[in-house]
Order: sequence, then C-alpha cells, then structure tokens
Amino acid sequence: MIEMRVAGIALDAITRSPIVLLKDGSDRRALPIYIGQEQARAIMGALEHQKPPRPLTHDLIVNMLEAWNMTLEKVIIHSLQKDTFYAVLIVQQGESKKEIDARPSDAIAIALRTNAPIWVMEEVVADASIPVDRDADEAEQQAFREFVSNLRPEDLIKRFDNGES
Repeated sequence: MIEMRVAGIALDAITRSPIVLLKDGSDRRALPIYIGQEQARAIMGALEHQKPPRPLTHDLIVNMLEAWNMTLEKVIIHSLQKDTFYAVLIVQQGESKKEIDARPSDAIAIALRTNAPIWVMEEVVADASIPVDRDADEAEQQAFREFVSNLRPEDLIKRFDNGES
C-alpha cells in the first residue's frame, strides 16, 4: 500500500466535474478520482478547516465516532472496477477493528476531519495514477537502462551465489 495525501480539488476541463487529486509522498504520482459536487465541497471545507454552524454529514459521522470512543485508524482505497474506486474505513474501538465500506470521496472527507492517513493499494496506483514529474521518471528510467547495459551475466551469478537478493 502507498500512503497518499490530498493535493487538492480540480475540475475536469471538458466535463467540469470535480476531481480529488491524491499524491504520493514523493509527489511523483497523482491519483485523480472523480467525485460529486457535494463531496468536493466537503473535502474543500476540511482542507480549509472550515467549521459549519451546524454539523454536515461528514462532521456528524466524526462526532458519532468520537461519542462512541471510536477512532478512524485509516482509509484504504483498495480497488478500481469499471472506472469506480472502492474504499473502506478502518475503524477501531478498543481492541476491536471493523472495515466499513465507503465511497472514496466520503472516506477522504472523514479522514481529513480526523487526520487519519489515506492508503491506496499499489495495483490501484499502478492502474489509475498519472506521473507528475516526468523528468524525474525519465531520469530514473535512464539510470536503470545504464545499469542494465553495464550488467554482465556473471555479475548476477556471483550475486545470487553469495546469497544476496
């Protein structure tokens, strides 16, 4: 799993639909997730630390977690099926943990309000992320090509015979 953070909300240039953008710790990969207008407002409100006069849905959920001495341990975006992302909330109460199915946008809005980490399965990142820093990616690929071009078969045999991996 890869821990990601919310980089912000963007609008699709063609459809004008909101997108929440998650980035990895190195800022090299971004995961765009299309969301609804209300979820975009809820995420933006949390990012800007806005406190509504009355609790909105995500605030209510956080209040309920706190009232029952529960904590949101983390959010996991675990799969992508037919252009739909799936997530779970990992909620803990004492020694008991539960996975609760959630839309990623709702899970992210709650995670931001509780400072819970957002994790994404590696296969989801591989399938749906976009490169942010193409120059760094290209430099890494070039360094790997140079490494492979200078590699001799006996280097591999020697390395594996010594028990290295």
